[in-house]
Amino acid sequence: MPEVHLQLQWPDGQVSTLYSPSTVVLEYLRPGDELSVADLERAAMQALHEASERVRARYGFACTRTDEEERKLRQRLAAYAADARVRVSDPAL
Repeated sequence: MPEVHLQLQWPDGQVSTLYSPSTVVLEYLRPGDELSVADLERAAMQALHEASERVRARYGFACTRTDEEERKLRQRLAAYAADARVRVSDPAL
């Protein structure tokens, strides 16, 4: 499965990378998107869940790395107001 790495630029200017084991994440988050923290949480959690399930369907087990990505993302999301804005980009840009 092709992996996807997206760069997230947070309201305070910090940058982090979101990993997905599947391109399904691009159905929810695309480079160039700017979302509220609340919308990012909904979209990213759904995308990571679907990505993990695609791994399960293909290999017979869920992707445990998506659990870690969810944990790290929730921790970072908690630091910002729900209406604060986050920009999504391709890490190569």
